[in-house]
Amino acid sequence: MKEPGSVGTIIGSVTGVTFPDSSAVLNVEEHASSLSNWERTGFPKQGGQSLSYWLQQVRCDPLLDHRTTQNLPAQADTVIIGSGITGTLVAKHHLQTWPDKSIVVLEAREFCSGATGRNAGHCKPDQWRHFGKFEKAYGQEQAIKIMKNEASTWRALVAYIKGNNVDCDLWVGETLDVPLDDEVAKIAKEVFERYENLGGKVDHIKVIHDPAEAAKVSRIKNAKACYAWQASTLQPWKLTAHIMRDDIEKGVNLQTYTIAQAVNETGSSTRKWVVQTDRGAIACDTVVHATNAYSAALEPSLKGVITPKPHMCNKVLPPRALCGSKAIQNSYGVLLPDGALFSINPRCTTDGIMMFGGSNPGQKQLDAWVERHPEHCIDDGLSRVENVTECVREFVSDNLEGWKDAEFGPGEGFDYSWSGIIGLSADGVPFVGELPGKPGQWICAGHHGHGMARIFTAAPGLVKLMNGESWGSTGLPEVYQINSERLRRLRTASEQPPKVATLNP
Repeated sequence: MKEPGSVGTIIGSVTGVTFPDSSAVLNVEEHASSLSNWERTGFPKQGGQSLSYWLQQVRCDPLLDHRTTQNLPAQADTVIIGSGITGTLVAKHHLQTWPDKSIVVLEAREFCSGATGRNAGHCKPDQWRHFGKFEKAYGQEQAIKIMKNEASTWRALVAYIKGNNVDCDLWVGETLDVPLDDEVAKIAKEVFERYENLGGKVDHIKVIHDPAEAAKVSRIKNAKACYAWQASTLQPWKLTAHIMRDDIEKGVNLQTYTIAQAVNETGSSTRKWVVQTDRGAIACDTVVHATNAYSAALEPSLKGVITPKPHMCNKVLPPRALCGSKAIQNSYGVLLPDGALFSINPRCTTDGIMMFGGSNPGQKQLDAWVERHPEHCIDDGLSRVENVTECVREFVSDNLEGWKDAEFGPGEGFDYSWSGIIGLSADGVPFVGELPGKPGQWICAGHHGHGMARIFTAAPGLVKLMNGESWGSTGLPEVYQINSERLRRLRTASEQPPKVATLNP
């Protein structure tokens, strides 16, 4: 396989990879990411939010509306905006680095009610699939480094959960990537082999190219191949809550239902910044933007760079034919011909409920509706979006043995779906570092629907930068670093139509 063209020339606009004269595309998360209105943004929806399955499970938890102090403090050393896994982990590592500095975490709504509390419950490190796209945009070295970082992130997350006995429904086992189309399987094979030939680590990945064997192993009837490696599923809210409780015990002040509205210079010699909220102002020396999809609402320089978009997750209770000893025992990324993806989390170690996330074909219709109604770009009040759910129904009926002819009793079947807001990054990777031209303001955001496989290393990496350490000390890929040049290039790229990188076998 030849090198897929020049690198660095189309940063911000590579949405997938394909072959000449092929209609098939490999690359999933970007399947539904091509927007005409990249500069839309907004603050978190106030009222009417849907409840994810994770949030449904914790309605009696006092952390949901916790305020460490009755009144908002007038000042603090550091203000962290956002209480998801990013803000909570930044607070944890901030405490370890500067145990005597004061920290206030602001949350616009319930604790951890944004993307972390609304995802499909996967921590699945990308170990090869996006290599072709990232190589085209950033070159071989950075593309390999991204794959290595995601593996490191997963190991760090699992080590923390096991080392601290966190009760968050952790499952560790084989995740399966399964192409359902011959052309997609061919592209996947080329990307995998190129990654291997260039020195990418693949000895931990089991590969099956025989469709009959792939169908047997994956239990997906129309499988054309199967790639298996270690990943995890979990209850993400419970993990984040465990970390935040420890943060609070060590001195963090959490203020829920407090909307950060603006960040301005104080104009005084005592504190550098003032964060304006709906409950008053808080002055500080350091601000951390951990707001992911909502980042551009507070920081205008990020418009067109980080963009919010609703995605749906379906909660499905399998029929008795797929329960007990016949229950699904793997998580999945099911790869469809047009770049679409079913992300499947069957919660193997707990209740067996199956979560269907990702960008299935019905997501395109939801995207088109949001394009016509951009005020819904931050609408996580969506539920039971039939176009998306119908695609899940068709998939399980056509592909999972025993599903099509199963009888469904009360309490089984397609129970519920909810929306979460992903923060699309204009180049598909997060932004980590100090905001250009605003010393003392830092960011870790724009995770592009893949935050659980990045944040457990990105958040501590940000704190190292805050402590004056070099980028190399973070271990993160250099392309994650935010700087003026990257922002300039992405604003230019966002004005151009997205491209699909062509591979030459």
